[in-house]
Amino acid sequence: MSNAPLGRSETGDPLLLTPGPLTTSKTTKAAMIHDWGSRDATFLAANASMLKRIAALAGHADSHVTVPVQGSGTFAVEAMITSMVPKNGKLLLAINGAYGVRARRMAEIAGRASASVEFPEDRPVDPAAVDAALAADPAITHVFVVHCETTSGVLNPVDAVADVVAKRSRKLLVDAMSAFGALGLAATTKYDALAASSNKCIEGVPGLGFVVCDKAAIAAAKGNATTLTLDLHDQWAGFEKTGQWRFTPPVHAIMAFSQALDEHAAEGGVEGRGGRYRRNCKVLVDGLRAMGFQTLLPDAQQAPIIVTVHMPADPKFVFQTFYDRLKEQGYVIYPGKLTVADSFRIGCIGRLDETHMKGALAAIKATLAEMGVASGAPARKAA
Repeated sequence: MSNAPLGRSETGDPLLLTPGPLTTSKTTKAAMIHDWGSRDATFLAANASMLKRIAALAGHADSHVTVPVQGSGTFAVEAMITSMVPKNGKLLLAINGAYGVRARRMAEIAGRASASVEFPEDRPVDPAAVDAALAADPAITHVFVVHCETTSGVLNPVDAVADVVAKRSRKLLVDAMSAFGALGLAATTKYDALAASSNKCIEGVPGLGFVVCDKAAIAAAKGNATTLTLDLHDQWAGFEKTGQWRFTPPVHAIMAFSQALDEHAAEGGVEGRGGRYRRNCKVLVDGLRAMGFQTLLPDAQQAPIIVTVHMPADPKFVFQTFYDRLKEQGYVIYPGKLTVADSFRIGCIGRLDETHMKGALAAIKATLAEMGVASGAPARKAA
């Protein structure tokens, strides 16, 4: 992928083995070195093209429209929930990690009625449980689900959940933050809105969130929003009328994202990008297990986005020392976020390939030896 030394990006920075922000290509970074006015014709043309390409990438170029939001992916999720669920609606949240919990808090702050079906962090959402909750509560109008819950790295069966929601004549909202661009949904999967951002699987930089909305649903969302800046209907209506952002857009992030979309297409789109991530994940998981580490999830539930690893039982293992030594060698990993197990996380996404993953494994092996840790095995095998 590049001629950069192991443990370093093309620009000499440490590699980010995290769920985002990510290591980006040199050409994506270079797209930000110019300045554009937010009303400049060149910028507006690039922005319009970007929005169309996102909807096409979602597989709904004709039926859906992309509504962008300034800010991180969390801004887009909050805009989606508070704009698409009406004041008299009720949101059912399928929760198996921190991002479902965060979405519930968004609904609470916005004053939206809500209910939850909750699952362990190391288990996928069960569509049958969602179905039962919908059958039991006719007041529920919308369902929220996370495609890849990066708290653990678990892949949720969004297609099956969507089938249940459609059968019950309810509406689906999807947090596809860590999946969009690498893990596709079935062409027949119906959703009112799907939120994602620039700095995950498309490999852009932070600063741009977006929501892919069903055209009829966004048109009907007028008056739902609880804030001015996160009003998706108002944002959409403004673009329909003028082609311009209501407030100052993140111009540099947008131009970088446009370049990242070009590179995503050149790699083969969702299949090409997802294929590289799957190869990265396999190399990583196989290598970790060879050192005795135990991953949280079985392979069938593991999304090729981020891998959660149980902490070693060896008393000589100190995570902060482990983290610092890996960073010195050019590999930045991520602390754990689980409540069910003491863990850390290593990402498979960004401008990384199998060679980088092998380099990270070599650095992990060397660091364990330095620390005097004989094995990465946890205290006991997880159930």
